[in-house]
Amino acid sequence: MPLTMQDVDRFETLRPRLEAIAYRLLGSAGEAEDVVQETFLRWQAADTERIEVLEAWLTRVLTNLCLNVLTSARARRERYVGQWLPEPLLEGDSMLGPAGTAEQRESLSYAVLTLMERLSPHERAVYVLREAFDYPHREVAGFLGITEAASQQIFHRAKKHLAEGRARTAVDAAAARQVVQEFLSAATTGRTEPLVRLLTADAVSVGDGGGKVPARTKPFEGALAVAKFLRGLFKPAPSKRALVGGSPEIHVTTANGDPAVVAVVEGRVVGIMCLEITAEGIAAFRSQANPDKLRRATERWAATEHGEPLFRAL
Repeated sequence: MPLTMQDVDRFETLRPRLEAIAYRLLGSAGEAEDVVQETFLRWQAADTERIEVLEAWLTRVLTNLCLNVLTSARARRERYVGQWLPEPLLEGDSMLGPAGTAEQRESLSYAVLTLMERLSPHERAVYVLREAFDYPHREVAGFLGITEAASQQIFHRAKKHLAEGRARTAVDAAAARQVVQEFLSAATTGRTEPLVRLLTADAVSVGDGGGKVPARTKPFEGALAVAKFLRGLFKPAPSKRALVGGSPEIHVTTANGDPAVVAVVEGRVVGIMCLEITAEGIAAFRSQANPDKLRRATERWAATEHGEPLFRAL
């Protein structure tokens, strides 16, 4: 039976939630949009009169489509040029989804989204559905075609895997923003020592250029190595301006709930650096420079007020 306008309106009401689930499952806004559209087509072809609870039906279809994408993505990412990082989303993006509880904010963070790459597709699905969207294990089990006990076991296993990579305590938002300001001040001095003092001893810096923007294929590890890299990154050079098409304006904002430094050239986001800030210092810098993963951020940037830049770089 063809869908009515009322049916389409019902789907559009649920679209933001479906996109948010898909994004956290896939780490890609573009793939999330594609999967949500495929979910709509599956619903369009279904016998809608037999669907009792639309949200549950759509979530089940969406989740299983995401599992298929995750399975194939593993093989694609093995061929990816350099380090693979998720697509960051800037503050206020509807695809970020719920962030009302500490658990939801944690599951949304760029650090955890990156760590979720360690999980199996089913571990990731159970973790996201239970932790971020508060579905009971009974419903999660129904979505995935497993038992409720299996869902609980998979959830605890996923939590354990993620906890192994998140041993430090984060600081509050106000303190984090102050640390970002101190970091940028130190990074632009041209000296290494002020940067080292802000980092944890085992700090890391990872960059994703996707083979389209130069990025080191291996992370920088250790406070001194990371500080030297950052000092060089913020050192002005004509070659850097040529690479990105001008002198980037540097702003401080948040991405996935984390403090972030955003570089913008003529309204185009050319880089987002997410900082993992802990009570011990800055533990990680994760920088997204692949232009394919910055399109949505650029659209978001153009649609919002963001104030004057802190400075122009390069």
